[in-house]
Amino acid sequence: MSGSGHACAVVLRDLDLPALEGFARRLAGALQSGDLVRLEGGLGAGKTTFARALIQSRAGRPVEVPSPTFTLVQDYELPGLTLRHADLYRIGGADELVDLGLDAVEPGAALLVEWPEHGEDRLPEGGLLIRIGPGADEDRRTLEIVAGAEWAGRLPAIAGG
Repeated sequence: MSGSGHACAVVLRDLDLPALEGFARRLAGALQSGDLVRLEGGLGAGKTTFARALIQSRAGRPVEVPSPTFTLVQDYELPGLTLRHADLYRIGGADELVDLGLDAVEPGAALLVEWPEHGEDRLPEGGLLIRIGPGADEDRRTLEIVAGAEWAGRLPAIAGG
């Protein structure tokens, strides 16, 4: 991440699926207008599973959350904000971010981006970077979380839950 500096970094090791979803639910409760959350990880790492848990938690009810791999962007009207869920895996180039409206976080909205590295430096600066990597076995994940300054007061409670 470039830009506004990093306030803190946290590593959560060997999370099983309920723990991964629990972190996503805590993050959902802390999301605010203007937030950017970047989800990095290889194919099958759990990015969409994480996004689905976050969106359904914030919605407060079961809601269909398809992967935006082909639509590129799915918008959700959730309590307190609009959440734009984007998947940049199939974009043709970083210039498409402007056409998709992903070069800025709109007022009243938060942006959740899978494969942010495909957007190069066209995404807004700052935010929260969550790298999802392998854990001790195939059913566990490790999260490396790097937070911009705007997350300094929120991340410890989310990560510690």
